[in-house]
Amino acid sequence: MTSLARFYPTEDLRRLQRDLDALFGGFAPGRRGNTDARPAAWTPRVDLAETPDAYRIYMDLPGLSREAVTINYQDGTLTVSGERVFAERNREGVTHTHIERVGGPFFRAFTLPQAIDAARIKATYEDGVLTIHVPKAEESKPRRISIQ
Repeated sequence: MTSLARFYPTEDLRRLQRDLDALFGGFAPGRRGNTDARPAAWTPRVDLAETPDAYRIYMDLPGLSREAVTINYQDGTLTVSGERVFAERNREGVTHTHIERVGGPFFRAFTLPQAIDAARIKATYEDGVLTIHVPKAEESKPRRISIQ
């Protein structure tokens, strides 16, 4: 008899990443300047985009408030961290029969090019999507040079 099983090609890689983080996490807490050494319980999905004037980071953070998210920039690294808590899971008398939504802390770090204007980094949050706008420095933007 043949049985079917779902195949998740990236699950093995995620499991390996979690195992390596657990193994080496004690050796290098607070990597990349992060002072919050808690292990990440989940990883938000991210899209990165580039325009002639800026870089943009789009991060899916459904169910989080603005206050639950922290964004820092230091020494060329932009970090986004926070925690998603499901209050209904802690109610007395409630037994969950199936759970797929992941909660707990998260942490993402992005190494940015040196040619950015760090003072003008902005973030907006709408409909569960965090958008971080990272302007390029004026000297890094292409400019046309006239021949004399």
